[in-house]
Amino acid sequence: MTYYFHPAASEEYLDSVAFYESRLAGLGADYIAEFEATLKRICVAPLSYPLDCQPNIRKAGFQRFPFSVLYRVAGDAVQVLAVAHHRRSPRYWLERTKK
Repeated sequence: MTYYFHPAASEEYLDSVAFYESRLAGLGADYIAEFEATLKRICVAPLSYPLDCQPNIRKAGFQRFPFSVLYRVAGDAVQVLAVAHHRRSPRYWLERTKK
């Protein structure tokens, strides 16, 4: 299974990479690796993660960084709706589910 980003999710992902890289050289690359590992696990078994929001939005947490990926299965792909920091307002991304 493959994945693709909602445009707003792509933007927040790239912003997080830039933020971590600005804090310490190489930390942005670590963040990318963590994201890719999380998406690899999701793509192998997308329905194994808990539902976060009905009807079909699921959530998978990073292991090292305080982020979660919120996604839904869309046909034969995973749509990443948000790469959400744990301190961000819950459900700020809900509007993205309408597109």
